[in-house]
Amino acid sequence: MHSRLIKIIKIILPLALGVFLIWYSIASASPEERQKTFQYVYQADPKWIILSIVMGITSHLSRAYRWNFLLQPLGYSAKLSNCFMAVMAGYLANLGIPRSGEVLRAGTISTYEHIPFKKALGTIISERVIDLIMLLLIIGLTLLFQSEDLFFYFKENITGKFYMLSALIVLLIGGVLFLKILKTTQHSFLVKIRDFGYGILEGIQSISKIRQKVAFIMHTLLIWILYVAMFYVVKFTVPETASLTIGPILATFVAGSIAMSTTNGGIGAFPLAIAAILLVFDIDQPAGEAFGWILWGSQTAVNILIGALSFLFLPILNREK
Repeated sequence: MHSRLIKIIKIILPLALGVFLIWYSIASASPEERQKTFQYVYQADPKWIILSIVMGITSHLSRAYRWNFLLQPLGYSAKLSNCFMAVMAGYLANLGIPRSGEVLRAGTISTYEHIPFKKALGTIISERVIDLIMLLLIIGLTLLFQSEDLFFYFKENITGKFYMLSALIVLLIGGVLFLKILKTTQHSFLVKIRDFGYGILEGIQSISKIRQKVAFIMHTLLIWILYVAMFYVVKFTVPETASLTIGPILATFVAGSIAMSTTNGGIGAFPLAIAAILLVFDIDQPAGEAFGWILWGSQTAVNILIGALSFLFLPILNREK
């Protein structure tokens, strides 16, 4: 009962936070600011939104195609259509339950391509490691372009570093002790955990056995270039942001990426984070929030639509299996 309550809280809390942030952004704005934000969104040039959507879908296709580069060293190959629909179904799941998408994606490809779940999950974890490295590289580039402005943002929005570091050290020590126990235990339940862990580890290690390394790197670069480009083209939908250079755009990308992990799919948090970082570049709150809502709304709508269609078509297209 206790564990079930914790799971429910983990689901409800980020969603509640997102709803609260939406309420806060509306309630804290003056009637003039709210009207200005709605006007920006209403008058947004659709051609830039469509271009951003196309870039987003292309990045998802590239991610699906790249996935096979991680599966092949394990002796498996999956249809591009199944990989793509599994990716999109995962994105849809993340909107409801944070981080459930990775598990659903692994389960989907396991069901329709007969790939062991733990190995599929291991390849997805490998992807997340690559994603983290790419995000850190972009943060590094952002620091080159906008070091003072980004430092100010993090200084104002990230606190409690000592407590975070202490908690990390405790978790690290606890993790090392648990791994030592897990390695030597003969307890049946812990043995199952150990075997499952080895399967995940094998999936993670597939990254070092990739045969088409150049193609993998090129798709990785393509995915992240498209991510940044999605932000860049949407700047033209709001007159105040149209003149932003690559430095501020990278700063908004970093802020938006961090915000995406705080609530379900970034609901509520994403537009506020974008608006907060754009204030540093003298873009007023209504214009910044409009930028965030246009980008988040268009991409989320596509993820919901294609994700729902993926759930529908996966069993139909794989009915012979």
